[in-house]
Amino acid sequence: MASEELAQKLQRRLQLEESGAAVEGEGVAAKGEATAGAEAERSCLTASADAELSAKLCRRQDINEGAAQPRRASVFNPYTEFKEFSRRQIKDMERMFRLYDSGRDGYIDLMELKLMMEKLGAPQTHLGLKNMIKEVDEDFDGKLSFREFLLIFHKAAAGELEEDSGLLTLAKLSEIDVSIEGVKGAKNFFEAKVQALSSASKFEAEIKAEQDERKREEEERKHRRAAFRELKSAFTQ
Repeated sequence: MASEELAQKLQRRLQLEESGAAVEGEGVAAKGEATAGAEAERSCLTASADAELSAKLCRRQDINEGAAQPRRASVFNPYTEFKEFSRRQIKDMERMFRLYDSGRDGYIDLMELKLMMEKLGAPQTHLGLKNMIKEVDEDFDGKLSFREFLLIFHKAAAGELEEDSGLLTLAKLSEIDVSIEGVKGAKNFFEAKVQALSSASKFEAEIKAEQDERKREEEERKHRRAAFRELKSAFTQ
């Protein structure tokens, strides 16, 4: 009886050891698969990073060789880039741009340009609208950014647009007072220099006027707050 019980215990012990070894083997196999998967993932990421770096280096080489143009920064300062226009003119252009940017995405697309030209009383054909965008579409996205919108007036002021151009029609029909003979349209360098200096002086004068206006408004607010405090203290006494 005792020998049978001992035999059962030994058999049970052997079964437990065999099952433990099987579980350990499965764990080692799973760990090996996980390690292989991680190594494969790292290999894929390395290959992707190498491809991206290679593409960037190729583009930089194309730019250096003149085969490609560098991308323009998405943020620009219109007051420094378009110095031929006054601050008021640029603000009027921005107001007009936002008026017709009905999608509020920072662009005027084909349909929004169509509506603009209709509102200005000079409707264009579908092909005419596409040609208008194409004339100033520097990034070839098929729509007008604010900078490209300013280029319309820049080209009009410089005399770089054809008489039958839809963009020239837009510039003329807009309520923005922009001289068609800008700094770049001067007859010689001396006249251009004089006009540039005049524009710079006007620009500085407008900035000073705006600063003075803000100071005046701030002084008025201070006086109103002081008067309100005096009135409040008179009622509380």
